Amino acid sequence: MFDRIAELAIRRSRLVLIVAAVAVALMGIAGAGAFSKLQGGGYDDPTSQSTRAGEAIDKKFGGETNLVLLVSAPEGRIEAPAAKHSGQALVADLKKEQHLENVVSYWDTGSPALRSKDGTNAMVLAHVKGDDTEREKNATSIIDDYTGTRQGDLTVRAGGGAAVNSDLATQSGKDLLLAEAIAVPLTLVLLLVVFGSLVAALLPLVIGIIAIAGTFAELYLLGSATDVSIFATNLTTALGLGLGIDYALLMISRFREQLATGASVDDAVRHTVRTAGRTVAFSAATVAVALAALMLFPQFFLRSFGYAGVGVVLIAAISTLFVMPALFAVLGHRVNKGRLPWAKPGRSDARAPMWGRLARTAMRRPALTALPVLAVLLVAASPLLGLTFGTPDERVLPDDAQSRQVSAALQKNFDGNDAAALHVVIDKPVSKTPLGSYAAELSKLKGVARVEASTGTYTEGQSAAAGPSNAALGRPDAQRINVVSALEPKSDAAQALVEEVRAATPPDRSNPLVGGADAELVDSKDSISSRLPLALGLIAVTTFVLLFLFTGSIVQPLRALVLNMISLGAALGVMTWMFQDGHLSSVFGFTAQPMDTSMTVLVFCIAFGLSMDYEVFVTSRIKELHDQGEDNESAVVNGLGHTGRIVSAAAVLLAVSFFAFGTAKLSFMQMFGLGSGLAILIDAIAIRGVLVPAAMRLLGRSAWYAPRPLKKLHERFGLSEGTPAPAPAAVPEPAAESAYAKDSTGV
Repeated sequence: MFDRIAELAIRRSRLVLIVAAVAVALMGIAGAGAFSKLQGGGYDDPTSQSTRAGEAIDKKFGGETNLVLLVSAPEGRIEAPAAKHSGQALVADLKKEQHLENVVSYWDTGSPALRSKDGTNAMVLAHVKGDDTEREKNATSIIDDYTGTRQGDLTVRAGGGAAVNSDLATQSGKDLLLAEAIAVPLTLVLLLVVFGSLVAALLPLVIGIIAIAGTFAELYLLGSATDVSIFATNLTTALGLGLGIDYALLMISRFREQLATGASVDDAVRHTVRTAGRTVAFSAATVAVALAALMLFPQFFLRSFGYAGVGVVLIAAISTLFVMPALFAVLGHRVNKGRLPWAKPGRSDARAPMWGRLARTAMRRPALTALPVLAVLLVAASPLLGLTFGTPDERVLPDDAQSRQVSAALQKNFDGNDAAALHVVIDKPVSKTPLGSYAAELSKLKGVARVEASTGTYTEGQSAAAGPSNAALGRPDAQRINVVSALEPKSDAAQALVEEVRAATPPDRSNPLVGGADAELVDSKDSISSRLPLALGLIAVTTFVLLFLFTGSIVQPLRALVLNMISLGAALGVMTWMFQDGHLSSVFGFTAQPMDTSMTVLVFCIAFGLSMDYEVFVTSRIKELHDQGEDNESAVVNGLGHTGRIVSAAAVLLAVSFFAFGTAKLSFMQMFGLGSGLAILIDAIAIRGVLVPAAMRLLGRSAWYAPRPLKKLHERFGLSEGTPAPAPAAVPEPAAESAYAKDSTGV
């Protein structure tokens, strides 16, 4: 297969490039419309009880409260005549808005729960209509029109779920633009440093552009047919640019290496596709498998990253396999044109003496070199012992975000938090007596401030004054109950309250559904944890199979899985130390809170896939040398000598794309960028540089072991390069020095 690809590139190079240019243009046109198809939200399981409760409320009661307007009278009380008049006018205007329903205010009801303790603030509650995309658009329009200073010196600020999602979408767009503005120029500079040639440095950007344009086109098509998260664009740009560089770096390095040995351009193309192309194909398969596991989760936020991740990996790999060889065939030796002042004449030699010496040291003294590194990684992973999970809320936004400020004011200045109430829905007729008894029992639960039902308001098991709005909670065919607590939203106590409400004895022959923000968190954690074993099993099994087909050994896949888990544990441990425990919060400007469940799973899958990316890079060259007759130690040392610089350069370039998101204002996007970037560097340096050669030394010949039946299976189905091409001549090794003592810079 790879020989046919090489011949196509050699004989029809210009045709391949023309087809690629047309495809990129078409993908760019389609991809330009992707943002109009993508949505916010997507953190909830659509089959969960909380989601079904929300759907029932939308259908029967006009929707849950998702917009809270906090009205302030800074110079007086909210009951003052001028404030009252302005407040009533505000509410009247809101009730005329076609995108709002269930508008309830302090001035309508006189309910003390809608007035602050000091009497200077009042709430207006409403439901913004529409699906996730429409709701976000409608909420943004309402917020723009009604917030700020109004007649009567009232100040209006917006909070609630719809306002939070609006702020998230706005901030996400800003964060993405800033990350790209940092990553792209810095990446270009680093490419020039790595390659020392202007032409060679620009080639990886070609693959990155194709991967990004193709994935945006894919997201446009998928967004037209199903729910796709707007945050998938962040992964598309970071991974598209990074993997495009990774794969192109490997191909360019091998092509230039072959030219340096005196091979003709055509032979260099053939050998590059047969060797580096094979590595790219296997690498892409392992990364795609890890990201495909995200599609097992019901939350379309996670599934969207699976769509984008698999798409960008496959498009990057396909374009690398077809476009890059065609470019090589056209450019030939001109791939080295535009040599920069710091580039040395021997730049095409990819061998790195430092990596060769490091590998030899690790193999000769495996315990002395590996144990300190292993100890550091395990210490870094130790914060995972106290790991707790949550879901995104207003605290992921910067302190000056309006919706976050409103949430803080509601918790501090009001009795109970109506915006964070639990919503109980009974989707059938219920008589008043059992309904009242059920509501009274719920009001006795620890942490409950009050319970609102159509039969009245209850506190501590007793009926209180019924507000005028309570009648709207009952219908002949359904009942709704609001359980308002004084607990901190999404705290352990608030989650425990969800379970207690669900465990309470309901009226006869009824099956209440419990929703609300805290219920959504409980359901989200249950949903992800129930599917996580299947996702991990899929990743482990498919990775094992792919690496077996790649190496012909059952030991190499096991070694790779163990070492990858160590590096991932260290990276996620550091993220827990930062984002959950609060270290470095003042530096990056985030608020410590439980780890975002979805984002933690996402970082794991991305980091695992990219770890396997570098695993394949290194193992490919080691196996190639081993198949050519080198012993285990020589193959590892020479293999790392050839690939160490490629892996380290690729890791730095890819990490830059992710680290750029460390500048984000959304804390979960900071964790996404910093966690992924850190995992990449740990894997490329500590794992590939030290632990892999140490493990290979300890394993010895058994590193390539496979039972006889599996050997035959690999001979039949494993993907090999056929008759190995001779390796470039090695530099003779002095007795006390590495085979790579000769200095070389670049790739």
